[in-house]
Amino acid sequence: MTKVKIWHNPRCSKSRATLEILQDSGAEIEVVRYKETPPDAAEIRQALDLLGLSARDLVRKGEAAFKALGLKDADENTLVAAMAEHPELIERPVVFANGKAAIGRPPESVKTIL
Repeated sequence: MTKVKIWHNPRCSKSRATLEILQDSGAEIEVVRYKETPPDAAEIRQALDLLGLSARDLVRKGEAAFKALGLKDADENTLVAAMAEHPELIERPVVFANGKAAIGRPPESVKTIL
């Protein structure tokens, strides 16, 4: 059985739809409500490596915290630190399986790593 971890926000429709796909797959799922149990900077960097993205690609630029913290021109380390401190800045959901990661936007995109 595949073990899968999801950084999940139950208030997000894409996150709920992604979780449903994972449940339907029969995988063993670890649900991390990342806003309640935020990943630290090292976990975010590991996710970025697995995703093949920069921090700028994972940060939610439309969040109030992005603007309030003045992150428009922030460097990689500043963005990672901001996401660790303010997890609402992390694009959601992020799914980890089989040594890979995918963002559930659209939710079906996570099927590629299962």
